Amino acid sequence: MDQRIIDLYDRFTHGEMNRRSFLDKLTQLAGSTAAAAAVLPLLQNDYARAAIVPSDDPRLVSERVVFESPKGKISGYLTRLKGNARRPAVLVIHENRGLNPHLEDVARRLALDGFLAYAIDLLSLVGGTPPNEDDARNLHPKLNQDDAVVALVAAVEFLKKYPLSTGKVGAVGFCFGGLMVNRLAAASPELDAGVAYYGRQVPATQVPNIRAALLLHYAENDGGVNAGIADYEAALKANNKSYVIHTYPGTQHAFNNDTGAARYNKAAADLAWQRTIAFFKEKLGAPPPA
Repeated sequence: MDQRIIDLYDRFTHGEMNRRSFLDKLTQLAGSTAAAAAVLPLLQNDYARAAIVPSDDPRLVSERVVFESPKGKISGYLTRLKGNARRPAVLVIHENRGLNPHLEDVARRLALDGFLAYAIDLLSLVGGTPPNEDDARNLHPKLNQDDAVVALVAAVEFLKKYPLSTGKVGAVGFCFGGLMVNRLAAASPELDAGVAYYGRQVPATQVPNIRAALLLHYAENDGGVNAGIADYEAALKANNKSYVIHTYPGTQHAFNNDTGAARYNKAAADLAWQRTIAFFKEKLGAPPPA
């Protein structure tokens, strides 16, 4: 797909233009109203494709769990393999559309690999994630990011103390969630490992506070995010932090999201996921078998 169309959609989804302006510009780039109508579904997430791991998978126990934070009650989706074994915990942090079926499915994938996975709904801070994607995206700008970091720090503490947790906690996030992983790593001394997918970086002044090991996945074609990589890596290196950076050739922002046809790159997503699971097993401890 034309990179200009993808960049246009990114501007729209990040609140830089309204829907009318986006559709007008999309029509211009696509060449006609009919062509724009054909392209639009490819840009939007199709959550009907989200369930790589069915929500009723008999191997798993999944439930809605609410915890208390200094900013109020926060809701999320907790999932794990059946049984009472204690497992390393992984906090799953969503994109700018709140906690949706795709992120719940990501949590179930982690659960099948033996982790106690908690997909958090940070839009709990502004009323909770609406079922409609457009409504969720429109609500997201009302979220105060500093409040979200406070909630995430509390989530790490909640997972460390959870009865079926080993006390080791990691976090994985995508897009906005990737930024939040970086911010959480700088804010929480209790976080053991963080994996950020195409997430913007924290300022160099915050890097000395990071204690977690980091795995940073980036798309090759993602100018806005990638502009901060060099300074971030220099600060991580200067402060002797544990980190690994991977950039995936030929990919675009959101290459991991299999519900978005325009940018999903299966080969890169599969490789990044393999690296993510191996990283968590190394840094949090190998989960017990089913």
